[in-house]
Amino acid sequence: MAGSEVEFGINASLDVYIPMRDGVRLATDIYRPALPDGENAPGSFPVILGRTSYDKSNPVIWVDAVAKFFTPRGYVVMLQDLRGRGRSEGTGQYFHTANQNEGPDGFDTIEWAAAQEWCNGRVGMAGSSHGGIVQNMASLYRPPHLSALWVDVAPTNAFAYEARQGGAMGLHMFGALFLHGYDSQEIRDDAEATARIEQGAENLRELVWQTPFQRGGTPIAEVPHLEDILMHYYRDGVYNDFWAQESLDQTPHFGRMADIPAVYSGGWYDPFAMDVTGQFTQMAKQNSTPQRLIMGPWNHVRMRGAGSSSVGEVEFGEDALWGDPVYNELRLAWFDRWLKDIDTGVEDEAAVRIFVMGGGDGRRDAAGNMRHGGKWRTEKAWPLGRAVQRSYFLDVQGALTAADGPAGTGEVTWEHDPQHPVPSISANVTGFYEWIKLPEGIDTAYVPGRARMRSMIEDGPLHQKEAPGMTGARAPYPLLADRPDVMVFQTPALDEEIEVTGASEVRLWVSSSAPDTDFTAKLLDIYPPSEDYPDGFHLPLVDSILRARFREGFDHEAFLQPGEIYEIVIPLPPISNLFAAGHRIRLYVASSNFPRFDINPNTGEPMGRHTHQEVARNTVHFGPEYPSRITLPIIPAG
Repeated sequence: MAGSEVEFGINASLDVYIPMRDGVRLATDIYRPALPDGENAPGSFPVILGRTSYDKSNPVIWVDAVAKFFTPRGYVVMLQDLRGRGRSEGTGQYFHTANQNEGPDGFDTIEWAAAQEWCNGRVGMAGSSHGGIVQNMASLYRPPHLSALWVDVAPTNAFAYEARQGGAMGLHMFGALFLHGYDSQEIRDDAEATARIEQGAENLRELVWQTPFQRGGTPIAEVPHLEDILMHYYRDGVYNDFWAQESLDQTPHFGRMADIPAVYSGGWYDPFAMDVTGQFTQMAKQNSTPQRLIMGPWNHVRMRGAGSSSVGEVEFGEDALWGDPVYNELRLAWFDRWLKDIDTGVEDEAAVRIFVMGGGDGRRDAAGNMRHGGKWRTEKAWPLGRAVQRSYFLDVQGALTAADGPAGTGEVTWEHDPQHPVPSISANVTGFYEWIKLPEGIDTAYVPGRARMRSMIEDGPLHQKEAPGMTGARAPYPLLADRPDVMVFQTPALDEEIEVTGASEVRLWVSSSAPDTDFTAKLLDIYPPSEDYPDGFHLPLVDSILRARFREGFDHEAFLQPGEIYEIVIPLPPISNLFAAGHRIRLYVASSNFPRFDINPNTGEPMGRHTHQEVARNTVHFGPEYPSRITLPIIPAG
């Protein structure tokens, strides 16, 4: 059955202040269906609520994409600035994503909406990233009238993949704090403080080298609450009470979430692919209502807005092009069913929809992107039950061998020099924005901050070769595979295609000259050399890191004894990729990935408080006693 059609105009009531249980009032823009004469349409309508830290009046993210789409189709849309943000009250009560009031504030807003005469008693929520976190937080408090969710690219555990990963700091959150600091309420009347934040954002690629971050030593100090958060993000390597706040880690509390229909959407090149798929798996297991998962070949933003079928330097084909037109039609069908009781067919759809990357011809298209291709496929569940876990063993010759066990013994050693880290040519990041410096004479007041932002690391796949302008890259700008501090392991050219769909695991036997160091892993799809790509195209799929002091877990530190051999495990977030015949499956092992992650100084000093740096000699061991390997989820053909 067709969904809601355009029937109404829009009446907007801006900055309606809704009281929370503690008396703080949150500024909310309310968009109501209107009749041709301009009067509010009679009757009651379902509500779609968006709560944001990024300005409720943003035309691209909220007003055009949500209010102007849903309101004419018979919805009341409420867009709200979070406590301490935008035009809401609560100055000094905003802590990036560590906001303990988000659950109660969401509950109070939903129940206020449901009590209005223009509401039919059903409230749905929409939003991406932080706008997804606040949906999960509201769901934890089970407001009676919350009826459906669409949670997009939302981290559910800030310790695991947002602010830290494998014990290292994800420096993209250092960049993100400049965005949140620049328009913070605490300094909006302080031109000097605002200018310092702005200048810091303009010089971000220099600031990331200036570690250890010290209190008062970065522009973020202009907003003390955010500086507190930065110090936690940077220094708190052990999972402690800070990380255990439900606003930062909802995973232990999934069982409290409301049993209501929900969609979880994300991308393989988004930093939160593990969070999104993991939440869906748990919700589908515990809930009686329909739960859905959508994973595309996108980074953190490419599904929405204008959309794009390419990410980084890679073209995935027309099927990958969504943007707001496709996204909103899908959301409309979802909310029509659960907020209006319209039979849109969503109950009959498969629970899982994934984009399997690959299958393209590998040529360069007119836009300069490599045609990797891909196609959508539906599944009944996640992870895929038919996946076969296949181990590929590393050897001293640089091979990845699918066998019953390692073929020989040996080791490879490299030097990790903190002064010359392996550069992050591209990475799954978000909010890592440096601001473009404007020419002399142009007033920044006429060029909004968001119009000046560009990601300091390409947030999508690039051919893995250093180039001028990349942070940490140096002449003669080699392939990463040619660096002496990157260990390369790969299969022979494949005789037949192999599909990898799901999360992977790298298990290494390692030793080091240092009491603490890092080990990184990156999985790639290697195209053979061609006229367009003489070196082949080295397509990165997914990567991760482990800080060695946390090899036994994140509840304590365990330092290395120089020369002693240890087993470590580096989990890799999920992907879905078809490795074509003639391609190679490749694994990079190194000890840095900068500025995606902060650099380990190799000294074993307290986290974020080191006084010097040392060069570490790191080794991976092979053989029957030390079966270093990567285990991939292979989908059988046919």
